[in-house]
Amino acid sequence: MSAAPFRSATRHRATFTDNTDHSAEYMFGVEAARDAWLAHGLCARPSDRTTAESAVETFYRRAGFSRPEFVWVPSPPAGSDLIAAEGLATTLSFAGDGVQCVSARIATMLSKSRRRMDALIARGRSDWPHERRAIETARAQSPDNSARVGISPNAIIRAAVWDSLRTSLFDGAAAAIRTLMPAVVGGVSWYGQQEAHRVAYYDAYRRFGLARFRSDDVELLDVHTALTGATGWWWAFDNVCVVAERPTALHAEPIPGRVHNEHRLHHPDAPALEFEDGRALFVQHGTVVPDWVVLEPTVERIARERNVEVRRCAIERIGWDTYIDAAGLALIDRADDPGNVGHTLQLYVISDGWGRSDHILLAVNGSPERDGRRRRYGIYVPTRISSALDAAAWTYGINGADYARLVRRT
Repeated sequence: MSAAPFRSATRHRATFTDNTDHSAEYMFGVEAARDAWLAHGLCARPSDRTTAESAVETFYRRAGFSRPEFVWVPSPPAGSDLIAAEGLATTLSFAGDGVQCVSARIATMLSKSRRRMDALIARGRSDWPHERRAIETARAQSPDNSARVGISPNAIIRAAVWDSLRTSLFDGAAAAIRTLMPAVVGGVSWYGQQEAHRVAYYDAYRRFGLARFRSDDVELLDVHTALTGATGWWWAFDNVCVVAERPTALHAEPIPGRVHNEHRLHHPDAPALEFEDGRALFVQHGTVVPDWVVLEPTVERIARERNVEVRRCAIERIGWDTYIDAAGLALIDRADDPGNVGHTLQLYVISDGWGRSDHILLAVNGSPERDGRRRRYGIYVPTRISSALDAAAWTYGINGADYARLVRRT
């Protein structure tokens, strides 16, 4: 990807093209383009510093500022530490004349460009309530299948590109990285590779001939595309740009049951995400956990843990059978699972170690994982529930009698 702008022959014109052949080959291209951007978002190779600096310099120039000094740091937390130590955050304000700072100008410039492109895309939509239903349908099936049943390209691209990449990268990897940092960094954070959903979405429209954006918006999109494919997080200040290197390790797995290649951070035995300076995160199936959950889970540590999700991950790490025996959990009720023939539902009372008790339903997933195994999992349910069938029904928002009549659950 190059930071060199694409120049349109017609200045500032924008149109939505009437490309109604949305069952054609380009729907396969939507998946390929998304997966290429997913690879950028999960990339753990060193940044392309030349491309990144060239793209940022273009943003500065368009915002009316000259080329900044670039300061590269080994991780986003190191970037926030530097910003605090050097007092850079004091130059950023959205009050009074603060809108004149480069960070605000770049953010405004990109926001206005996206609004113009969104307005153009909206012209090709059917009525919005119908479009919302179409997006929900598109989220549940592949782009090819959606196209076959007449789902609009808008709904398909929203579900297969924007929603998918946002789930994997912005709400997944970037959100996990933020747990390593203070609540307020002191500047506008751009997430680089982890905001690929923004550029991939608009790029899909122009790539497949669905919209012709204004040439100035195309040029900004090209620059943003190059930057997103080149590096990680960055912060713009009037004379200095702080840029964080990409991770040195980033491990993820497909999210079970999803159809648009959504991923979540996970590594069974080591940090799922690690930076050059040693900042690291242990993540179990998308849940950020303390290192002991992966390296040395024990019944005693589980009992002391306040966070329900962390406890669940630690229990799954050592295995439910082992945990039940070691913790001496009391079985309240057991029943055959009518929605999952051949498996049972077990309801236990479990102490959290802080003087409180919860009820937990132990069940087997109705659908196999990608490796063919069926995951055994626990769900915390209200303590007023004392029947395994009622507990399973509660998770679906129905009563036990209705759940008992299920043929199959997933």
